[in-house]
Amino acid sequence: MSSLLVNSSIDMTLPEWLKKCLKESSANRREAEDDRTYSDRNLICRAFQFAYQLHQGQFRKSGEPYIGHPVAVAGLLRDLGGSPAMIAAGFLHDVVEDTDVTIEQIEERFGPEVRQLVEGVTKLSKINFKSKTEGQAENFRRMFLAMAQDIRVIVVKLADRLHNMRTLQFMPDEKRRRIAQETRDIFAPLANRLGIWQIKWELEDLAFKYLEPEAFREIQKHVSEKRADREDKLTKVTDILRQRLQQAGIHCQDISGRPKHLYGIYQKMQRQHKEFHEIYDLAALRIIVQTNEECYRALAVVHDAFRPIPGRFKDYIGLPKPNRYQSLHTGVIGLTGRPLEVQIRTLEMHHVAEYGIAAHWKYKETGGSNNSQLTGSDEKFTWLRQLLEWQSDLKDAQEYLDSVKDNLFEDDVYVFTPKGDVVPLSPGSTSIDFAYRIHTEVGNHCAGARVNGRMVPLSTRLQNGDIVEVITQKNSHPSLDWLNFVRTSAAKYRIKQWYKRSRREENVARGRELLEKELGKTGFDSLLKSDAMQTVAEKCNYHSVEDLLAGLGYGEITLNLVLNRWREVVKGQQPVPEVIPFLPKESASAKALRDATPTSSRGSDSPIIGVEGLVHHISGCCTPIPGEPIIGVVTRGRGISIHRQGCHNVESVECERLVPVKWNSTAENSGRPHTYPVNVQIEALDRVGVLKDVLSRLSDQGINVRYAQVKTAIGQPALMDLGIEIRDRSQLEHLFIQIKKMSDILNIRRVGQLDE
Repeated sequence: MSSLLVNSSIDMTLPEWLKKCLKESSANRREAEDDRTYSDRNLICRAFQFAYQLHQGQFRKSGEPYIGHPVAVAGLLRDLGGSPAMIAAGFLHDVVEDTDVTIEQIEERFGPEVRQLVEGVTKLSKINFKSKTEGQAENFRRMFLAMAQDIRVIVVKLADRLHNMRTLQFMPDEKRRRIAQETRDIFAPLANRLGIWQIKWELEDLAFKYLEPEAFREIQKHVSEKRADREDKLTKVTDILRQRLQQAGIHCQDISGRPKHLYGIYQKMQRQHKEFHEIYDLAALRIIVQTNEECYRALAVVHDAFRPIPGRFKDYIGLPKPNRYQSLHTGVIGLTGRPLEVQIRTLEMHHVAEYGIAAHWKYKETGGSNNSQLTGSDEKFTWLRQLLEWQSDLKDAQEYLDSVKDNLFEDDVYVFTPKGDVVPLSPGSTSIDFAYRIHTEVGNHCAGARVNGRMVPLSTRLQNGDIVEVITQKNSHPSLDWLNFVRTSAAKYRIKQWYKRSRREENVARGRELLEKELGKTGFDSLLKSDAMQTVAEKCNYHSVEDLLAGLGYGEITLNLVLNRWREVVKGQQPVPEVIPFLPKESASAKALRDATPTSSRGSDSPIIGVEGLVHHISGCCTPIPGEPIIGVVTRGRGISIHRQGCHNVESVECERLVPVKWNSTAENSGRPHTYPVNVQIEALDRVGVLKDVLSRLSDQGINVRYAQVKTAIGQPALMDLGIEIRDRSQLEHLFIQIKKMSDILNIRRVGQLDE
């Protein structure tokens, strides 16, 4: 392989490890060097050279050559103990997105393993976490799927994000805040889940720096001012403990102080509502010993030397965190009478604590690059596996995002089955959450629960170490009341699913009614049995047309989305089926009315084209709004009545009385914009204040409410019938999305004129 002449200005900035690698790769291969070492070095150097050539002439916002970024990313992956394929992917992670190179060319030059990593990171780089809810949910699904195939993909992405955060000062202020918010919300929690604490802490501090700059500078100043005093006190405690451990015959490999990161201090101040001077444990003392047994012996020494603080002891050795973190944590009263946190662990535990999943590569022989791959099937990634299992079930974007937050962004509590199996749950979970975590049918037939041997209400919050036994009965079934206290999105989803299935026939009938109104009654039964409608159902992620109708009736999918999918299918077919009502020719009676009206009175500012200057009104049976296809009907004594196409009241009307009309999208209306009456029904959990919350959301959207009526029954959801004023169909669809996001809302649907 010929050596690459690197530009001298770039060469000066290359890290020493890369310079050495390039130099040794260019020299004649020594016979003493084994084939694998030579092959690994060759792969890394070829990847750098390829990236260097492709990024020539490209510069970052700082004005520095772009190649500095992939070199920094590769260096971070090398420090984490990444395999040669990971380091190569670090060099190449931007070439597919920023150059003309294809992913196939990457595989041809560097093999399938590097291709998989580069392709996974390239897909993740397109994620925009400020997109709409549906787009955000879809991006999450893609990201977790890529992680499940090879967890190293997200490690490469974390290294990429860390270097971008280190150089964020060159970005515009708005973009800095957006990237910092993404980092705090997504990437720092991901680093935490993977146990890579070094990256987690730095990402959080850097995001803190740009999101709360004043608070960051204030805490940074306070920490710097008290550093000398704090280090002096830690040194005295360290000397005492080292002497005590030696007297107890415990070999202490290291004992040192670790300052808490700035964002951690800020979080504690916010959580406990304290000022900086009221936070005492700004540093933790870390003791590293040789064996698990010595960890517990060292704990006894610490508690003998200093007074332990009740409730501050945590055993993460016997009960590791999901990210494999192990350590003993205890809080004691130090020399000055202030709290001090002490962590005790072995050297191997320390490696895992610092590098998380990366310790699998950095400190263990794997016997080959393929063995260094970890996938979502590994036991340590149960949270990732659950997210993948729910992907096909959770069609609602907001529910899926909630399940992501439950599994990704919070620490777990650990409870036990009667057989001693550990079950991790979100904080605040109940016996119902536990039951559904065990199995869906266990949750559906849950009749009671024992916690630590005694009966408790199903709403009781579970604590670490609780032993939970679920009592099931064949005739038991979920209650809507459970939705008031269950914590996990999975449990909420399963309860709603059972509720939907138990009322399936009603939901199917409601969905059929909605679709029939839009597509027309003529030939509708044949339409439902057609291959075209089955295709529509599959495009909407349903197995059958009946499932589609049930989802439409329950509000799981919007009518507008179904109609859009239907139009896509019909558009691709020839000839186009006559299922959507046609617009008849203008009737003689309507023409006579129009001809009798002077042309000057038929101005272009009318909201409806076809009735200019004529007496007309919006029908109350179907309440059409702009954006929906409409038809006019000549009435006796009330002018022209405007209906939605497909309205059942129009089906028996003679063709001579029908008037072709449409909404005037170009009308320039001065003054107050036109609004139209719409009746909606909201199904919600029966609680105090739910109507007030809904009316407040409507007020925020600038929507006027003409009337509101609530119907309640014991054990049943509350039904709210509302009459509102809407500008057009897009505003109504937006409102439906906003209402569905509210807690305790089960469903919202549009209805015809309500009974008086």
